[in-house]
Amino acid sequence: MPEYQPLTIPAAVLAAAQRFPARDAVVDGSVRISFAELLERVRTVARAFIGVGIGPGDRVALCAPNTHHWVVAALGALYAGATIVPVNTRFTGAETLDVLHRSGARALVIAGEFLGVDRLAALRAAAGESGQSLDELRTIIRVPVEGEVPPESGVWRWDDLDSLAAGVSAPEADARAASVGPDDVSDILFTSGTTGRSKGAMSAHRQAIGVARSWAEHGGLSSSDRYLVINPFFHSFGYKAGILACLLRGATILPQRTFDVREVLRVVESAEVTVLPGPPTIYQAMLDHPERAKRDLSSLRLAVTGAAIVPVVLVERMQRELSFDAVLTAYGLTEAVVVTMCSPDDDAETVAHTCGRAAAGLEVRVSREDDTPLPAGEPGEVQVRGPNVMLGYLDDETATRQAIGADGWLHTGDIGTLDARGYLTITDRLKDMYICGGFNVYPAEVEQVLARLPGVAEVAVVGVPDERLGEVGKAYVVGAPDLSTEDVMAHCRDRLANYKLPRHIEFRAELPHNPAGKILKRLLRETGPGHA
Repeated sequence: MPEYQPLTIPAAVLAAAQRFPARDAVVDGSVRISFAELLERVRTVARAFIGVGIGPGDRVALCAPNTHHWVVAALGALYAGATIVPVNTRFTGAETLDVLHRSGARALVIAGEFLGVDRLAALRAAAGESGQSLDELRTIIRVPVEGEVPPESGVWRWDDLDSLAAGVSAPEADARAASVGPDDVSDILFTSGTTGRSKGAMSAHRQAIGVARSWAEHGGLSSSDRYLVINPFFHSFGYKAGILACLLRGATILPQRTFDVREVLRVVESAEVTVLPGPPTIYQAMLDHPERAKRDLSSLRLAVTGAAIVPVVLVERMQRELSFDAVLTAYGLTEAVVVTMCSPDDDAETVAHTCGRAAAGLEVRVSREDDTPLPAGEPGEVQVRGPNVMLGYLDDETATRQAIGADGWLHTGDIGTLDARGYLTITDRLKDMYICGGFNVYPAEVEQVLARLPGVAEVAVVGVPDERLGEVGKAYVVGAPDLSTEDVMAHCRDRLANYKLPRHIEFRAELPHNPAGKILKRLLRETGPGHA
């Protein structure tokens, strides 16, 4: 009999509890949750959401770091028939407020104090400054991250979930889960566009499951794997190629709240981690750390990387010095998640210089501006078509039509080439996006913020190489003589997430333009990192 293939996330939770009941589903410090226990906790959270009035299709936002709470809360919301809206924990209060309002979120699961910041306080402050309210939120639930969450009027604590669930029976929650269909919207992931305005990419349950299954198959994920998830759960990779992939295969999720290389090395040894995906900077940090040679890393078998250039020597060192049996590269984007992946039998040159071949049932082509396909080796825009391309952007039909043509091809905005084998290489970005520490940064968004700083006459932001983060932002500013680097950075810190902050500022009398008046960013990139 063929293996059961769930088509919704609630069905996957049930199937995992039946197939792997005693195996560890999540290990988060001293917290260990088996797959059978995970089902019970997810069911309780679903009952709580139903109890406070969350109905099918309502949006539940999550703004918290990688902990077992995020896993249970997200799966519980989905089990209740809701749609989840992951929120970047690095967002400012204003950025979070924008996502909540535009998604129409009815509930918010938010961290207590984390990294010295009270995100709920920042959200309320942003609402007060903008004159907007948080009245649409029926329920706010606080997750303990750094110590216990103190009682607060109108806010539920994690420990209150049992009482919230008391009025809803388990069969009622199971019935809600069973009513979820493969084509129902499972999640809305917000990603900034080149205009600087974020767009909410909507995916269906069948698509979220589809990309997770494809990733798991390529990586050979199994119930014997222990998967250290460093990629944030609010990111499509941490959520779909992390939580959902483990759910489908019975692998153990080990969440890491923030990247700390010493802690990574310790956990790999103590928990016998086998799967460790992440951007190249993670592996470079591990290789360079003085404690690396003292740790037993022999359990490691699979690394999946990308989001930046991967030198051949790094791939070879990862296999030789970090004990990985397989190092794979991949390419994806929020609108399709997993587009291409290498295979375990690909050589180091292929892994370093390509992103692999089409995955998850997708077609990939490289096309001219008129959308006609180009032959192998010719650079053009990477376009993608298939079952797991997003449903569209939330409340933005114009942007959806611009992104997905009438024939179903998604315009990625990335420039690349396909070789004769069908392996993709990304060579540039049409949208000027750069990747800082694994996070996408869109210069137009940063430029809009800088343009509002008094004294700034013109600004351009480009990505420049950085040894630690892969790429960082450099801002070229034409402004008043008394404008300082400190002025620029202080203005940005109050309005942008940390990874979006330009790390280099260069003041110029003028910027280069073409005859049409467009800034020639190519010339700016050629000038180098500059000064901080």
